[in-house]
Amino acid sequence: MTALKDLARVIRSKNSGPFEITFDVMFDDADRYRHVQRSGVLTRTLICGLYGVDDKDIVAFLFFEPALAFKFTLRRGWAQGSIAERDTFGAQQHAPLMSIDIPQAEGGHPIRTQST
Repeated sequence: MTALKDLARVIRSKNSGPFEITFDVMFDDADRYRHVQRSGVLTRTLICGLYGVDDKDIVAFLFFEPALAFKFTLRRGWAQGSIAERDTFGAQQHAPLMSIDIPQAEGGHPIRTQST
């Protein structure tokens, strides 16, 4: 298994208006992108579990090959800037994605990571 953070070039979250947060997992290598996509690990069910949301709270969920990116957008559980706001820019919400385990490539061959 390899952590997603070791396969992706960028993992980030950001504000997507006052009621949504968007997440980007971007790769600089087509082989790593396709490996993660084909692994089937990144699912709506996984995202719901990681973020404690219902499927209806996922506004967008897609692999976007032209950018070698996996993207999803969630409805915020609170309005941006509301009382007790804990991350007004949405920039601290990506951390749970970093430790998602992605299995090795078929045949047991490890996929090249960012550090190799």
